[in-house]
Amino acid sequence: MRSLVPIARLLFVALFLMSAPGHFQAGTIAYAAQQGVPFASLLVPFSGILAIAGGLSVLLGWHARVGAWLLVAFLVPVTLAMHAFWTVSDPTMRMFQQAFFMKNLAMLGGALGIAYWGAGPVSLDERVRRSQP
Repeated sequence: MRSLVPIARLLFVALFLMSAPGHFQAGTIAYAAQQGVPFASLLVPFSGILAIAGGLSVLLGWHARVGAWLLVAFLVPVTLAMHAFWTVSDPTMRMFQQAFFMKNLAMLGGALGIAYWGAGPVSLDERVRRSQP
């Protein structure tokens, strides 16, 4: 059962790690600016850095609580700024944005759980803890 924990961490951070490189692309930055994100040319790449750093930290279980807080810092503003479904008039787009909003809320719950409980077994944090007297 211990081996389920790193698999769970991998599944949790896969979206962050796969989507983060897009935060450095001009199209993504332009889309965020169009959505009203202020200073998009700075904040969108910064959000990519948060996603990469937090994702790798949680995946490896190295300072996973800190990494989880980085993901929280990523998720809260991105969810509110990019998936504000209550402002969308087109019913189909509203449905999509609401689904993305709810997905991010679920991920926020996972990140808060890791921020509280840590990486769990089979992690670098556990290895460091075991090596200390």
